[in-house]
Amino acid sequence: MKVKVTNLDGASSGAAGDIELNDAVFGVEPRADILHRVVTWQLEKRRGTARAARERSDVARTGKKFGRQKGGGTARHGDRRAPIFVGGGKAHGPRVRDFNPSLNKKVRALGLKMALSSKAAAGQLIVMENLDVTEAKTKTLKEQLSGLGFGRTALVIDGDALNVGFARASSNLREINLLPAVGANVYDILKADTLVLTRAAVEKLEARFNG
Repeated sequence: MKVKVTNLDGASSGAAGDIELNDAVFGVEPRADILHRVVTWQLEKRRGTARAARERSDVARTGKKFGRQKGGGTARHGDRRAPIFVGGGKAHGPRVRDFNPSLNKKVRALGLKMALSSKAAAGQLIVMENLDVTEAKTKTLKEQLSGLGFGRTALVIDGDALNVGFARASSNLREINLLPAVGANVYDILKADTLVLTRAAVEKLEARFNG
């Protein structure tokens, strides 16, 4: 698959050549079930494990009956671990829930390929030469991006390291999400209206699967 490579100021300087995308990475037929499994796994991995409360069987207090059954003038309690006493156990407290699902590495890799391929097939993939900016200011960058057709939201993926100037200029733009190539993931790719890859990002992603 051949795609045009544009510059950041593509509205004025035009394309910067073509790049041949590997069909084994960007030409895979997407499957909704695979994408759903990977996104569900990814979102569940983000959830923290809930902290359990100590119930009456977990509290370290005496279990001895502290009063007579009758004649004491009080209710007939069995021990001090009851929830109504200070220092007693929690009634119906939160339980430990472990959100640590597992998913085969091959399925995760296939899901990422399908996410990349879905953007390429839908025409929502833009490949850029680099993210070099002449001036690291939000106003200047916003004017440059307006002519590139990024859509309402865009996920921009760079190579090993992020371009410092672009990262500084785009930090105030809520519609731009910037990630290094190692952070590419299915959820963020599918969530964005447009996927923007630098030439370095394309090389890193292809090497990631071919290596």
